[in-house]
Amino acid sequence: MAREVWDRLLVEAKAMHEADQALTEFCPFPDDVTPQEVSYFHIPPHDLLIEETGFEDPETPIRRAFIDAGPLAKWRETYKGTDIGDDFMNRFGCYCLIGEGGPFHSDQMAAWVVYMPPHLHYPWHHHPGEEMYRVIGGEGRFMRKGKPDEWLKTGDACEHASNQPHALDTEDSPIMAYVVWRNGFETPPVLTH
Repeated sequence: MAREVWDRLLVEAKAMHEADQALTEFCPFPDDVTPQEVSYFHIPPHDLLIEETGFEDPETPIRRAFIDAGPLAKWRETYKGTDIGDDFMNRFGCYCLIGEGGPFHSDQMAAWVVYMPPHLHYPWHHHPGEEMYRVIGGEGRFMRKGKPDEWLKTGDACEHASNQPHALDTEDSPIMAYVVWRNGFETPPVLTH
């Protein structure tokens, strides 16, 4: 049953990814995807996502597939042990689809889903991996060092260069994003000071 849920999510992610010019130009969907075991790990933001009623845009198949797979996912605590604070740790949700801790592996690309409820600030951070966020629900303000802030809604995308500090804010709406890295998989994000 779990593998069927993961396979459906992979099909939806591939279909969305390959239909999106910005994503395919940033990083083609990998042709070396293989299944791997997942150890479920729960964090409080998963409960917030399940109960979320703030998405005003129509539900998409990819957003539904990520929500449906949430009860099987190894939710990440990326900033555990930092001074980021309990409010962020209890409200920021992220799990891997392709990559470490996810149900699939690729040497070409890593992919996650990120969820943030309304009124949350994702502090400035950076990583060697080049990254693209594609909003799959809701909206938020994307900030990148050296670039003007961008307000992105469902279907919009934003790219971050290697080690370019960036941050994200939500206001009255939540946000869900499909996040892709095309290199630097071995180094996790760190807060920018």
